[in-house]
Amino acid sequence: MLKDRLNIYLTDTLYSPNLAAPGQLTLTYKALTEEHEAARRLKSEGEVLVCIGNPPYDRQHIDSSDLSTERKGGWVRYGDQIKGGAPQEQQGERPILNDFTEPAAKAGASVHIKNLYNDYVYFWRWALWRLFEQQECGGIVSFITASSYLAGPGFIGMREVMRRTFDQIWIIDLGGDNIGARKTPNVFAIQTPVAIAIGIRGVKAQPDTPATVHYSNIGGATREEKLENLNEVVEFSTLAWRECPNEWHARFLPKGTGEYFEWPSLADIFPWQHSGAQFKRAWPIGETTEVLLRRLDKLANSPTDERKKLFRETHDRKINRKYRSFSGESLLRVSDIVGESELPQPQRYCYRLFDRQYALMDNRLGDRLRPPLKFAAGTTNVFFSSLMTKVLGKGQAIGVSADIPDLDVFCGRGGKDVFPLFRDDQGTDPNVTGGLLKTLGSEYEKEISAEDLAAYTYALLGGQSYTRRFWKELETPGPRIPITKNAEVFASAAELGRRLIWLHTFAERFRGSDRSNMVPSGDARCTTPVSDDPALYPMESRFIESEKAVCVGEGRFAPVEAEVWNFEVSGLLVVQSWLAYRMKKRAGRRSSPLDDIRPERWTPRMSEEFLELLWVLEATLGMEQKLEQVLDAVASGPCFHANELPQPKPEERLSPAPTKKRGNQMELISE
Repeated sequence: MLKDRLNIYLTDTLYSPNLAAPGQLTLTYKALTEEHEAARRLKSEGEVLVCIGNPPYDRQHIDSSDLSTERKGGWVRYGDQIKGGAPQEQQGERPILNDFTEPAAKAGASVHIKNLYNDYVYFWRWALWRLFEQQECGGIVSFITASSYLAGPGFIGMREVMRRTFDQIWIIDLGGDNIGARKTPNVFAIQTPVAIAIGIRGVKAQPDTPATVHYSNIGGATREEKLENLNEVVEFSTLAWRECPNEWHARFLPKGTGEYFEWPSLADIFPWQHSGAQFKRAWPIGETTEVLLRRLDKLANSPTDERKKLFRETHDRKINRKYRSFSGESLLRVSDIVGESELPQPQRYCYRLFDRQYALMDNRLGDRLRPPLKFAAGTTNVFFSSLMTKVLGKGQAIGVSADIPDLDVFCGRGGKDVFPLFRDDQGTDPNVTGGLLKTLGSEYEKEISAEDLAAYTYALLGGQSYTRRFWKELETPGPRIPITKNAEVFASAAELGRRLIWLHTFAERFRGSDRSNMVPSGDARCTTPVSDDPALYPMESRFIESEKAVCVGEGRFAPVEAEVWNFEVSGLLVVQSWLAYRMKKRAGRRSSPLDDIRPERWTPRMSEEFLELLWVLEATLGMEQKLEQVLDAVASGPCFHANELPQPKPEERLSPAPTKKRGNQMELISE
């Protein structure tokens, strides 16, 4: 055998550099053992100047009943763990992935840490460890990977470690998001956007000085055009670079320039953000109460072995476990429920914007039903939603609901993007940065309420013109609010916003003295009733533009303008989505045989709700001219800069603590 060899090794990069080859290998596998040992030495010894590659993107999803599949991440994620021992029982150093996860947990982003459990993240952490924690010669890491770490809230620890490790970071964003609101071609045959990162460090480490992060992007109308543009890059100077903020946790996205980026963000006005409710199964959500009660009845009258399949167990919800209600009482196990047992009752639920369905908000039936939102829900509260870490598309930049919203309420994309107006169910504790209302009141020489500020904000972001006007600026996620210094302009916008919130909550909130508790009738009518014959339940819907008619099965609704049929919120076609969830074969994923229990017939109430949706959208579009005019008046006049306004305190961003009357709910609130 040659003593000198090419330094190319067959190995598992993520396997521990401290452990010998797994198992007792026979002479037959001697070569593999030697290969393993050579690779292990390379992981710990010698100088490596460059690490380059295209690590795989894979978030592993393992069913809770699967006890045989090994979880990925290896030594990076688990360290040298004792076989079969608890995670805290480590031999040697702690898992190096903790350097990514712990800052996120401390910053209150625990709910997003799951996004770090991805192959490409493990390889990033390994490369930083190998080149900069095992040697002092400096080096370069260049990976093309998924780009979620550029802005994702769960990646703040990863960004901090990268800023402390490198002197310079160069990001070439290739886009390629085929799921989000602004779809672009991908250089790979995948739907996840990607980016090239080049991190450089000299010999001397400077961990207390954040790396300078430079950002550029390469576009193209097609994959081929994008690859051609990329191929033409022969040196960095041919790209237009923009600097990113240097705060430790800041996103690897460029600093904004211009007035827009001086305004406060939505999260600086309403500091408590929360994820929407997440069941992890579809069947507890339905279009009618009757459907949900039939599903419950089927579950309650099924044998245990079948019940497990019907329920769709996950790691957090099992039919044989005991759970507590939101008020702290012990609940009957799902496995023990029988026909006469007390069953949860359906309640209104905001499944998607403008799509009010029903849900079984029972702590046994959903993995993450967000108790803080449940505790804050009341007869006066509203829940705003937007996209804070993903790029907004066409249409309104904010939504609102009177009911608890789903995780994916805003255009079907989840995130920690729900902002309750109040932190309590009585409407006495506003979710507004402390001192902000007083500052505005002093400027306008009148008292400003939380409702006034909410209505003003909704008028600016709830129309169609905001995303058109700030399309380029909104490439940096997180909408910003121009708060006028003109009292009259503020009052005009707030009045429009009150009406818009009233419309978008289907006349349930912000009624005022001049608004009723009913959605105002529009032009659309049901000109041909949808048949209530079960055999004729609608299989599909369609729009006949020349006749301004929406056909639902054999039913017909007219006149409906094309602008209403195509009403969009960041890729979510509101009317078409509403109908798709109510067809005989429901849109969306099937989670259980219980999902196959569907409405037996189309009811008159379903037609009434569809008309209400059409009327709300008609009225919304009818307000658009005034909404655009008031946005123009605000943006063209003097506005507050963020540094002129009070900033949220860390505790204001946390979920409110449970009240004494609810007892000790910390177990429920923890997510």
